[in-house]
Amino acid sequence: MTKAELDEFLAAERTCRVATISPAGPHNTPLWFAWDGNSLWLTSIVKSQRWADLQRDPRVAVIVDAGTDYAELRGVEIAGTVTVVGDAPRPTDAAEHPELTEPERLFAEKYTGGTFINDGRHGWLRVTPGKITSWDFRKSFEPGTGGASRRG
Repeated sequence: MTKAELDEFLAAERTCRVATISPAGPHNTPLWFAWDGNSLWLTSIVKSQRWADLQRDPRVAVIVDAGTDYAELRGVEIAGTVTVVGDAPRPTDAAEHPELTEPERLFAEKYTGGTFINDGRHGWLRVTPGKITSWDFRKSFEPGTGGASRRG
């Protein structure tokens, strides 16, 4: 995907899968997210296995994908590190935090009708990408691209 395609895809898709490293091995969970064009933002319950894993080891891999048929598959993998931003958990009466203004706005527009509400159980995690990998199988199946055709 181009940068513009990647940004559009991450703005539109709603669920990611977050892979962390727990003492027992890999741990993978779905979450909602916001993408600001540079970083992926996750809001996570601070009393979760995922949160505990990331406090012990900030390395993370996140997958966002879409498509049903093989020729429609597309997605993004972001491998990077996590940083806690703001209070954890973020209090229900939290004052505005300059670094969280944009992620909270993006999250609210995407999921909650424009209003972000702190519930006192979640904290913000910023994923700083070390490597971004993307794929879009639809490009391989476009007419005239030389890609294979799929027969049902």
